[in-house]
Amino acid sequence: MPPTLNRMPQLRLALCQVNATVGAIADNTDLVLARAREAAAAGARLVAFPEMVLTGYPVEDLALRRSFQRASREALDGLAQRLLDDGLGEVAVVVGYLDIDERARPKLGRPAGSPENALAVLHGGRVAIRSAKHHLPNYGVFDEYRYFVPGNVLPVVRLHGVDIAFAICEDLWQDGGPVAAARGANVGLLVVLNGSPYELNKDDTRLELCARRAAEAGATLAYVNLVGGQDELVFDGDSLVVSPTGQTLARAPQFEEAVLVVDVDLPAAGDPVDLDAGDVTVERVVISADPLPAWEVDEIAVGPRLASEAEVYAALVTGLRDYVRKNGFRSVILGLSGGIDSALVAAIACDAIGAANVHGVSMPSAYSSDHSRSDADDLAARTGCQFRTVPIAPMVDAFQDALKLSGLAEENLQARVRGVTLMGLSNAEGHLVLATGNKSELAAGYSTIYGDAVGGYAPLKDVPKTMVWKLSEWRNAEAERRGETPPIPPNSITKPPSAELRPGQLDSDSLPDYAVLDDLLDDYIEQDASAADLVAAGFDQELVEKILRLVDIAEYKRRQYPPGTKISLRAFGRDRRLPITNGWRERVPE
Repeated sequence: MPPTLNRMPQLRLALCQVNATVGAIADNTDLVLARAREAAAAGARLVAFPEMVLTGYPVEDLALRRSFQRASREALDGLAQRLLDDGLGEVAVVVGYLDIDERARPKLGRPAGSPENALAVLHGGRVAIRSAKHHLPNYGVFDEYRYFVPGNVLPVVRLHGVDIAFAICEDLWQDGGPVAAARGANVGLLVVLNGSPYELNKDDTRLELCARRAAEAGATLAYVNLVGGQDELVFDGDSLVVSPTGQTLARAPQFEEAVLVVDVDLPAAGDPVDLDAGDVTVERVVISADPLPAWEVDEIAVGPRLASEAEVYAALVTGLRDYVRKNGFRSVILGLSGGIDSALVAAIACDAIGAANVHGVSMPSAYSSDHSRSDADDLAARTGCQFRTVPIAPMVDAFQDALKLSGLAEENLQARVRGVTLMGLSNAEGHLVLATGNKSELAAGYSTIYGDAVGGYAPLKDVPKTMVWKLSEWRNAEAERRGETPPIPPNSITKPPSAELRPGQLDSDSLPDYAVLDDLLDDYIEQDASAADLVAAGFDQELVEKILRLVDIAEYKRRQYPPGTKISLRAFGRDRRLPITNGWRERVPE
């Protein structure tokens, strides 16, 4: 049947949120090809993949290597041919990759080789059009001024009678640039490729942003994002499609690979309007000018979003699972103290890689309480993880006989013997050691370097102590809801926290109540509040000065702490970079 006059053209779009691995270009290309086949089998005519999907993201200094740049470009050309060979030549496939601006001239401050964070639309066995990211983020975890040169093109493809524009991640978040040029280009669909890391409640911000940009562009907006873990970062997927009026037309699940197939009614391609595009040039290519025959559109249900605790827990499981898997480990090992932190880490690990691959070690000392041993044993029974006991008292005594330590040095010795024990078992058996400290302790320096701070990964590195309790209670409640055994012993949740390095020791001996501490730390670390700001907000001046001093002098410890999953606006590491040697101290004015 010929297309009906005055009917809006239809397009079946597929958003493929996939878990790419940084540097694994061949594997990523195979993944793209497999998902493109799946999308095409569902009838999609335009298939979109996330930012830098062929190389993984972020590639950091790999972007500066000529060999890596060439491999990315070769993979792109090879993918175009493979799509054609697989009978997908008539499907438009858009992918992110690493490119090079051959036209760029040497310039002070320009990255060597002029790499570009680029996208390309593949069709008919060739690259139909390509462009580079215009706005380069240089805040938080992003260093894109270091790696890339900016592009200045808004690519517009006419596909089945619809004009479609494409942009990359930060171009959506910043005013001006390609997204602002989309309205003047009079496009019906704006597709944005993203590598947008997870942060708590970012999904709400993301939806609001997409709705606002869709209205500004006067076009339906499709947002496709990565999913999976990459070192400290976790990508949550959450790909979505919104109409120009802000209606959510479709939304993919969080923290899961998915191919979201959506039918959209779009305005027929028309002439551009006379709007200033600033420093952006609109480049156009026609793939197919005629609309497709009409078909019946099935409405897609937009599923519920995860609650806050469920969202954070899913991020922690995803981050640990992919760190283990992508770095070639099969199992993990951690100390089980009977406390809440190690119990939560064990539960996360069991959910991430299976209880049979989680090895817990109880390492009682002369000061360990009976409940620390029994709670560790209870945790192992509840989760089904591997469990053993290695008493450390004889090892501590041997060191003490030689060193004659006392006070804090003696307390730290116990933690360091535990660290040596775990690392020795790791070396002998091939496990990845998990550090179990939380963000509150790490902030205040309440950890022993080369002791409880040893490990290859720290799942709770960005999780404040108060959230550790919330997540533990949520995980147990979720198990009960499913009719399963709650993994975390109730006594681990309710008992006062203690390092048990001296008789009767409690965390409260050295630190304030964790609710007060976390509130103060959030203002100081996340919001950059000064000492004067904190006192003005109602915190005790003596407490402010004590905690800020503890935070500032512990920078060297944090610099040597293992990587861990980022869930907050400002995680320790690339988000917050302070000098170790630092004479500045926050003080309340007299």
